[in-house]
Amino acid sequence: MTDVLCIVAHPDDETRLCGGVIALLISRGALVRLLCLTRGEGGELGDPPLAERANLGQVREQELRCAARALGINSVTFMDYVDPPVDADDEVSAPTHHPDELTEQLAAQIRLHRPAAVLGHGSNGEYGHPAHRLLHRLTRRAVQALESNPPLLYSFSAHFPGHGYPRLANRDDPAHLIVNVEPVLERVIAAAQCHRTQHALFVRRQTKRSGRKVTVAEIVRTTPLEGVRRQLPDAEGTPDDIFTRRLQP
Repeated sequence: MTDVLCIVAHPDDETRLCGGVIALLISRGALVRLLCLTRGEGGELGDPPLAERANLGQVREQELRCAARALGINSVTFMDYVDPPVDADDEVSAPTHHPDELTEQLAAQIRLHRPAAVLGHGSNGEYGHPAHRLLHRLTRRAVQALESNPPLLYSFSAHFPGHGYPRLANRDDPAHLIVNVEPVLERVIAAAQCHRTQHALFVRRQTKRSGRKVTVAEIVRTTPLEGVRRQLPDAEGTPDDIFTRRLQP
């Protein structure tokens, strides 16, 4: 039985959006598996380029496996959906899919791993990414469709006052629990270093804002606190369950 199944849309989401929570869970004895919708084929190639468009998916798969090892994730599974490239107006999109089919595929993975909790994208898709919002909706549907022993459903990047990187916080998901991940930040930094094709993307906004070149490690250190929200079943106040008990001191 898996303690936590983390479901993300792209390689690097597991590190940028919930790397601290994952690393902290694992440091406290949890078994965490990762399910990734795409191989990030539509993402950036690196600056300077570290891949070609034709092989970016294979490169990013290996980057994710590297990051998973750094975080301590037990296994990585890809769902083989194709990440669309960013269009001429810098707009991103969700992969081609059939909603009912994808929902059933997600439910099948949950039945296979039998997690106590599923951890996934928030309702706003963090910064509004359509693939993130899609996975939030369909993961929720998949959990609700399970007839026996459904897992808890938590979302990452939940909003709280003083969030270190508010652009990535889901504004409609107030955090049920704010987690201090500072003890595992070095693991998260090591995982972030694995995603080499995406490093320019990681630092671009903060570099522009600060007027100087910032590092990947500096970006990770801006978020020593991470928020999570229980989506299912609904909860008032801080839930007391197997997931939150793993995360609390």
